[in-house]
Amino acid sequence: MTTGPRYQGVFPVVPTTFTEAGALDLDSQRRCVDFMIDAGSDGLCILANFSEQFVLSDDEREVLTAAILRHVAGRVPVIVTTTHFGTRVCAERSRRAQEQGAAMVMVMPPYHGATLRVPEAQIVEFYAALSDAIDIPIMIQDAPVSGTVLPAALLARMAREIEQVRYFKIETAGAASKLRELIRLGGDAVEGPWDGEEAITLLPDLQAGATGAMTGGGYPDGIRQVMDAWRAGQHEAAARAYERWLPLINYENRQGGILSAKALMKEGGIIACEAPRHPFPPMQPAVRQGLIETARRLDPLVLRWGK
Repeated sequence: MTTGPRYQGVFPVVPTTFTEAGALDLDSQRRCVDFMIDAGSDGLCILANFSEQFVLSDDEREVLTAAILRHVAGRVPVIVTTTHFGTRVCAERSRRAQEQGAAMVMVMPPYHGATLRVPEAQIVEFYAALSDAIDIPIMIQDAPVSGTVLPAALLARMAREIEQVRYFKIETAGAASKLRELIRLGGDAVEGPWDGEEAITLLPDLQAGATGAMTGGGYPDGIRQVMDAWRAGQHEAAARAYERWLPLINYENRQGGILSAKALMKEGGIIACEAPRHPFPPMQPAVRQGLIETARRLDPLVLRWGK
């Protein structure tokens, strides 16, 4: 058991950069990472859903993990998402991520499609097997996309009983209430109660006790303004900063979605191409225009870093 969180602050998700033809663009990928570190990220998360992990092959996951961790070179800690339905495959992915230098792995509960889920007992066994395979923390991603209900009592139980289960990214409806209950039930075993979902509920989640935020990758400098003020005990300043950045947070969360960070990075000259990989649809042009206009009013580093 630790005396305090090893990791806290702003850990945005790194988007995966492709060429127009759909190949990996590692030059843009490295520039993307450099920008995100320069913009104040306390750490990074790769291969998440906002990284379009669902269109990557296993070989590409290996290429990206190795390339990004090598390029980061210890400047900030990196969380590697290793989600897979199969316990053995997920454990192997997690072990490989640790060997390559991951600070933590993030894993959703086993799910497939709209209906394939596993009972609570198998969820516990799944995370216990992952814990046995590695020596770095596991973050459980509690998000609606999995379709799996993870009650606060179950999460707290796993924190108490499974050695490496220490961090929790809560993205469900009523996130602040769930964070409060998780912290109450789990106590010191809950090392990192974190906010997610592009920071759309960041302020109430901080009020509930969140110590980290995993957001989109386009404007870590803006999220840092909220987090830094809150961590300094300047709660009114944090609220004002949140109110200032909320229109852009809302635009990403409710309009631009997964492609928002790449659109901002392309607009700012950081990456060469913002296109998703087929069949994921491109951003609707009017939505993109609204995203960029909303960002320009805030003057984030993303629109200036590459120029």
